Amino acid sequence: MTGDVWLWSALAVAAGAFVQGATGMGFALIVAPVLGLLAPALLPVSLLVLMLPLNALIAWRERGSIDLLGTKWITLGRVAGTFGGLWVLVVLPLNQLNLLIGVSTIAAVLASWLAPAFSPNRRAYVSTGVITGITETATGIGGPPLALVYQHMPVATLRASVATCFLIGELVSLLVLALNGRLQPELLQPVTSLLPALAVGLVLSQLVHRRLDARFLRRFVLLFAFVSGTLVLFQ
Repeated sequence: MTGDVWLWSALAVAAGAFVQGATGMGFALIVAPVLGLLAPALLPVSLLVLMLPLNALIAWRERGSIDLLGTKWITLGRVAGTFGGLWVLVVLPLNQLNLLIGVSTIAAVLASWLAPAFSPNRRAYVSTGVITGITETATGIGGPPLALVYQHMPVATLRASVATCFLIGELVSLLVLALNGRLQPELLQPVTSLLPALAVGLVLSQLVHRRLDARFLRRFVLLFAFVSGTLVLFQ
């Protein structure tokens, strides 16, 4: 990772950690397209590793608001979807994975923006888990389906529940990737170099997460993600 690539990647990681810490979503939508443009070989492992401390802190910070029942059903679907994501990684070469990242980012943005209000049931939770397992294991992007299923609940419930689902799912995805030889040690050094940027974003989100306009930040995340996903498609 060259100095310029690290700098832009670090800025994206800090911004993503800040936005997700404040709103409950946005890290992968911001970081995945940037890494897809600058360092695609780091995907999806870098995102999965970086999101472990990020989601652990968010889940702990708002642990009293976790939707335990929904998290249980999402996790069951998530485990099944992980193997679908692994299949995508095996089948697609790196350049086509970039295409998948771009398309999935744009589709997730449109779905998040256009979805009508609804009350999730068990079927919705399980199907959300399956979709998240596929997309996050293959590309590192899994937040939009989770944000969709929780979008009409209190912000604290969204943040805490999405973070908990992420944390469990990321551990499952990393385990499956490791067992299949896709968690190479050489990928971890660039990831650890980005941890200070992650910490900066987390600290800033701690200071302001109760005071920010979540609606404005959600719109900003979706717009940024749409532009980034489009850039990945046409690189």
